[in-house]
Amino acid sequence: MFKSTEESQITISELMLPSHSNFSGKIHGGYILNLMDQIAFACASKHSRNYCVTASVNKVDFLNPIDVGELVTLKASVNYTGRTSMVIGVRVESENIQTGKTKHCNSSYFTMVAKDENGKNVPVPGIILDSEQSIRRFSRSITRQDQAKKRSNNFKASEFKMDDYIELLKDHNAKVKL
Repeated sequence: MFKSTEESQITISELMLPSHSNFSGKIHGGYILNLMDQIAFACASKHSRNYCVTASVNKVDFLNPIDVGELVTLKASVNYTGRTSMVIGVRVESENIQTGKTKHCNSSYFTMVAKDENGKNVPVPGIILDSEQSIRRFSRSITRQDQAKKRSNNFKASEFKMDDYIELLKDHNAKVKL
């Protein structure tokens, strides 16, 4: 079975309150991560029609701070489907309600796994790639997975060769004492 990405896309908006802020009046990154995880869960569950769990989160860069009083909008869409997993793209934007100015605050990718009532992984519907953007997002997810596997293998304790990396350290804020 295959579903369009539009069938499971979700958008939520929330006003940022003082209770969400840190001491400098900016919204806590952890609070935004919590909202991102919730919308990724909702999107993945809607697509799979199953309970889903977060397996990993890929690269969260906080691009712009969010102020108290701004309206934050999160958008989630299925970018990739595997056998039992999905990559959910999440975009966060904030809007100054008084000026109407919007900022892109971050984008991230949540790998979610569908589970049955016994906690076992279950197959998910595939997605229909019906635009250049959807093909780009799906392809990017495949490439990101391949890069992660290579990175993990290169730095396995059993495979790591210190001599291959020791020169790399010289220009960084570290002192090697062996």
